Amino acid sequence: MKYLKVIAFTHKQIELKELGKLMICQENLTDKLHHVKSAFDISEIFYLATCNRVEFVMVTEQVVDREFAKKLVDALGIGLCSGHMDTFLDAATFYEDKEALEHLLRTSCSLESLIVGEKEILAQLRKAYEDCKDAGLTGDCMRMFMSCVVKTAKEVYTHTNISKNPISVVSLAYRKLKDLKLCSNARVLIIGAGETNRNLSKYLQKHKFSNFSVFNRTLSKAQQLAADLNGEAFTVDDLKDYKKGFDAIITCTSAVEPIITPQIYASLLNGETDRKTIVDLAVPNDTAPEVLEQFPVNFIEVHSLNEVAKKNLQERYQELVHAEAIIEQNIAEFLTMLKQRRIELAMRQVPEKIKEIRNTAINSVFADEVQGMDQQSREVLEKVINYMEKKYISVPMVMAKDILINN
Repeated sequence: MKYLKVIAFTHKQIELKELGKLMICQENLTDKLHHVKSAFDISEIFYLATCNRVEFVMVTEQVVDREFAKKLVDALGIGLCSGHMDTFLDAATFYEDKEALEHLLRTSCSLESLIVGEKEILAQLRKAYEDCKDAGLTGDCMRMFMSCVVKTAKEVYTHTNISKNPISVVSLAYRKLKDLKLCSNARVLIIGAGETNRNLSKYLQKHKFSNFSVFNRTLSKAQQLAADLNGEAFTVDDLKDYKKGFDAIITCTSAVEPIITPQIYASLLNGETDRKTIVDLAVPNDTAPEVLEQFPVNFIEVHSLNEVAKKNLQERYQELVHAEAIIEQNIAEFLTMLKQRRIELAMRQVPEKIKEIRNTAINSVFADEVQGMDQQSREVLEKVINYMEKKYISVPMVMAKDILINN
């Protein structure tokens, strides 16, 4: 395991917008990795790139330090100027041996992620490895490391609550909506076509909601989101004249004054009197306080969601202790498995050597005696030799494993 090395550029030391400069174009990624694998005497390598990390994971006897990283990045033709190169190299973190494996395990379990508990990193890590494996860039060592990585991550996500409670406002807002049991054909008005509303509307669309009307200050942006949702598009000014009724309003704009005033809300009701739902994710709120005073409303606002998000995030951090215990246990198990694998590799020649001894005994040393035996005696001798051959192969293997593990 001492040859496992990692060069990591992550959000912890580098701004997210700067990390993109380290990305390698997927079109010629394989060729570039094959080039550095050969040029730098690297046995196995794979490359991981996400929105908050770029990492090179490799098996090599070479000393992997700042100078090595500079040569590697240069050889990959990323095209960094000297100033950027120095900045990135100063921020790089180098891992090797057991620390490298621990880093990979922590990364796969999202303990090193920008958002602790997000599961996407495991899928990204597996895909990065699989792509490089398919390209012939990795071998048996990386296969063993990745088996341990995947096993550990699955145990952490299964046996801890590190990812159970959502911490994004959008996810929490959807859960609140889900608890209200709106029917899938509920009339949903979306006010604002920014990222927050786009993400929440994707949740709704994924769960079979289909009746959308989108309002935005810029009509073209409303039309773009409405097209994605198979809905209708309007400007914000059209709210006062909208007469099709609604069951829920989702609003998030940058307006400094309330958009949903009592007058607008009464007009949108168009005579309906049942309790409606407003999801207001704007800061400050798009909903005037008087609306909540004058009408029956299920009101979901960003402030209350943020409080839940903070609580959930704290609970996730409390799960770190349990996750780290699982990681420690898996590292210990892996070290034992690695010892066993080394025994297997070291003793691969035992069967061949035993077969050579057998052939020499029968065909040379005791050739005359064997030839003088009748058919039945030869068959018995063959059975005895086959039995002993199997035992001579398996017994030393088992004993060697036991001796190594117990000592």
